[in-house]
Amino acid sequence: MSAKAEHYDVIRKPIITEKSTMASENNAVVFEVAIDANKPQIKEAVEALFGVKVKAVNTVVSKGKVKRFRGQIGRRNNVKKAYVTLVEGNTIDVSTGL
Repeated sequence: MSAKAEHYDVIRKPIITEKSTMASENNAVVFEVAIDANKPQIKEAVEALFGVKVKAVNTVVSKGKVKRFRGQIGRRNNVKKAYVTLVEGNTIDVSTGL
C-alpha cells in the first residue's frame, strides 16, 4: 500500500508517555488520531504509513478539561487515542530522537 494524504489526516502524532511505553512491551503503539476516524481507517493508515501488519486497534476518547485562563473559562479539545497492536515481528520506532 502507498501512503495517501488521507492517511496523514487520520494519524496525527505518536503519544509517548509512561503508559504508552509500557504498552509497547506488549507490541502496541499509541497514536493521537482524528476525532472522526474509525478503526478500519486507523488500521489502513498505520499499515500504509509504516509498512507493518496490524493485529488490533482499540480507541479511547479523552474528554477535554475545563480550564481557566485570566478568569475566563475555557475548554480543551477532546482527544482520540488509538492503541494499535502489531502482529508479532513487526515494530514501529516512535522514539523522541533525543
